Amino acid sequence: MNLQSIEFKAIIQQNGEVNAAFVEFPFSTEELFNKKGQVKIKAVFDGKVEYRGSLAKMKSDCHILGLTQEVRKQLNKTFGDEVSVSLAEDKEERIVEIADDIVFVFNENPQAKDLFDKMSYTHRKEYIRWIEEAKKPETRENRKIKMIQMILDGKKGI
Repeated sequence: MNLQSIEFKAIIQQNGEVNAAFVEFPFSTEELFNKKGQVKIKAVFDGKVEYRGSLAKMKSDCHILGLTQEVRKQLNKTFGDEVSVSLAEDKEERIVEIADDIVFVFNENPQAKDLFDKMSYTHRKEYIRWIEEAKKPETRENRKIKMIQMILDGKKGI
């Protein structure tokens, strides 16, 4: 089932003073997706850079789509540049890949695993990325232990 792609051109805008960028979504999410709030989407920028994210309403009249620094780097574009966007609603379940050594830690701590599984995709991804960004093996080990503790303490993300 191929969901219809919505295509438009937009100017990359800076989010306030910070190094964060977004484009405005020039259509009604209510009409297109029957949703007023956040809409999970898959987008392709300039026909080459793929991105999974969300259309969100941020004190703005219309929904906006964030462009990460990584996406902007791949596009070689910055604030004020025009980008073409093709997007469709993302109905796929978002799965976080978990390395074997992290799975092992969760197997030892089933209660933490249950709590982890109930978290949002974004929070689960944050925890796993935090561990995987460790440069040294001992840092990775420490972060795994810390993660279990943080989850058991009810922390939703890093």
